[in-house]
Amino acid sequence: MNHVWVIVLSYLAGSFPTALIMGYILKGVDIRTLGSGNMGATNVFRQLGVAAGIVTLLLDMFKGFASAYWISRLGSGDPVGLMILAGVSAILGHTFTVFGGFRGGKGVATATGMVLAIAPLIVLICALVFILTTLLTGYVSVASMLAVSLFGLIHIVLYFLGYEISRWLLIFSIIIPFFIVWTHRSNVKNLIRGEEGRFENLMIFRRKKTS
Repeated sequence: MNHVWVIVLSYLAGSFPTALIMGYILKGVDIRTLGSGNMGATNVFRQLGVAAGIVTLLLDMFKGFASAYWISRLGSGDPVGLMILAGVSAILGHTFTVFGGFRGGKGVATATGMVLAIAPLIVLICALVFILTTLLTGYVSVASMLAVSLFGLIHIVLYFLGYEISRWLLIFSIIIPFFIVWTHRSNVKNLIRGEEGRFENLMIFRRKKTS
């Protein structure tokens, strides 16, 4: 029964509609009607500004961290397994939020907060790759998918090198890249068509506009 509470409370924590609330507070609008229509930090950055985007990012990360680090303790059994259970529930809550018609964000920030509670050093490495990719390409979607894929790859390599890794963490690290790519399927289509939006002002190497 404790596991049920871990799942339910983590899902509800993840479902907290940060972007939706920010849209209503700052502009009195439904963020789902602006830009990409996504309830994630990237769309908030584009539509509501940098400050709103940062707040949304941090709160979405906190949902995953709080679920994995604190709510998981309500259960009994393998601590890492419970953290994975709570974190995954939060990610699903964020992606399919009950407070937004089961239409939420893409899960990257919440997943980041979750794994920050479990494997902080590896998250730091992935975060550096995310930042570097964003600065080089301007594509947050590409940076997100690459960073999450690297998270999975690192755990697989460590496992085959003989390091002791929880089976639940290993399974999660293998599945989560596929899930994140799936939530970014519209971005992948836009990338193929050359229509994906990018943050050109963040890029290190930008093309100079010609008059």
